[in-house]
Amino acid sequence: MKYILSLLLVAFLATAGQAQQYFNVTTYGAKKDSSALATQAIKKAIDAAAKGGGGTVYFPPGKYKTGPIHLKSNITILIDAGAEIHFTDNFDAYLPMVESRWEGTDVTNFSPLFYANKAENIAIKGRGLIDGHGKKWWAYSEVHVKKSPGSRWQDEFHRLNKDILRPDLPGWVERGFLRPPFIQFMHCKNVLIEGITIRNSPFWTVNPEFCENVTVNGVTINNPPSPNTDGINPESCRYVHISNCHISVGDDCITIKSGKDRAGRKMNVPAENHTITNCTMLSGHGGVVIGSEMSGGVKKIAISNCVFDGTDRGIRIKTARGRGGVVEDIRVDNIIMKNIRDQAIVLDMQYAKTNPEPVSERTPAFRNIHFSNITAQVNQAGYLNGLEEMPIENVTFTDLQIRAKTGFVIKSARDIAFHQVKVSTEAGPSIQAENVQMLEINAVKNPTPQAGKPVLDLVNVQDAFITNAFPVAGTDIYLKISGDKSRNISLESNQLKAAKTPVLKAEEVKEEIVLK
Repeated sequence: MKYILSLLLVAFLATAGQAQQYFNVTTYGAKKDSSALATQAIKKAIDAAAKGGGGTVYFPPGKYKTGPIHLKSNITILIDAGAEIHFTDNFDAYLPMVESRWEGTDVTNFSPLFYANKAENIAIKGRGLIDGHGKKWWAYSEVHVKKSPGSRWQDEFHRLNKDILRPDLPGWVERGFLRPPFIQFMHCKNVLIEGITIRNSPFWTVNPEFCENVTVNGVTINNPPSPNTDGINPESCRYVHISNCHISVGDDCITIKSGKDRAGRKMNVPAENHTITNCTMLSGHGGVVIGSEMSGGVKKIAISNCVFDGTDRGIRIKTARGRGGVVEDIRVDNIIMKNIRDQAIVLDMQYAKTNPEPVSERTPAFRNIHFSNITAQVNQAGYLNGLEEMPIENVTFTDLQIRAKTGFVIKSARDIAFHQVKVSTEAGPSIQAENVQMLEINAVKNPTPQAGKPVLDLVNVQDAFITNAFPVAGTDIYLKISGDKSRNISLESNQLKAAKTPVLKAEEVKEEIVLK
């Protein structure tokens, strides 16, 4: 009997101890009807949990109004189904300003709505809702601020940021002050954001900075058309896992970054070892984007099993002269894209138009990027635009099925390969390449060729190898070659009988085309 009582006592104590790990915000004075700001009550609950070594700060069903929430190590914010956290749009509530990063530049700025710095084992989870009430903030986007009169927030921002290393972008200093991200964790380890619904972010929505081991799972983000309200933007983080998310926002859905220009190069912290899988993206400028703030480098990124339906672009990697940094070792696989307003795939190194310059630390690089198993219905199949002094290098496209108004355009690149790619176009060639070296085209087909237009259009292309071509009946021209720099172009193991003109060579192309 004593043994049984002892077991019951142990079980009771264990249960009681477990129950003590939950810190109900209403116990600390939070009102469930949003009748008063709960900022201090939430802070008291977090402090109490932290004092005991950690625990779960619990929001039961209800509607809470609050200012910023600052997490500490070993704290989980649990927002139950039926609970809503609404953040005030009173800018003064987000003072004093804190260490932050804004579009790749390290600044002191308004507190993010959820914030932590140098914390470990932190989480925001549950089936509840958090609302940033960003509309008032959106009116202070950079376009509006340049036209607005001064303010105390503007004065405070400039007082605290006199010595920051600003980006090379002209006019950045003209901005009055910068809006805060919704969720920004700085220099944290073991971060989990799971299950919640987020809407109306003032600026970027989920924005971990310099963090390690970040998991974002099963999160829904809904931002209406609004300035810079990206969905999930890990920046200079490593070991990031994004899965099972549903995103519709005013800017890019998921973006990987690592700092801008000199500030990013000075910090020199890359984004690396990211996986993005099983996500759906609706409204947004891009489905998954890398850059343009990538001055610390981006490497070892795997993107798979996603659906983009209605974004402006699918996969977009962008940079410009002045950024520096290297984007490399990227794999994109098993993607479906529909209703894409612009391109399925973009690799653009001239996101900002600049003049050629000698290679230096300011020169960015794209290399070792691979796309496979993609089905897309888009406006343009793809756009690759390298730099004269730093061509895009080692990019492959394998098993793509694309319906588009126009096909691929490739400029200033080397070591590019297409394998088993079908691009149905309404106008123009499936692939147009200019100033490209080492181009391999294997089993590329356009089921809808146009009269007088080639399937492949090569301009000043060197070292091209075209194999296993089998153009459909009605093909007028399969391959057109022009440009006085074109040379060493060969075709082998092709069936070109259906093409009225298998190869059309311009007069300036002096070298013979090898047909086997």
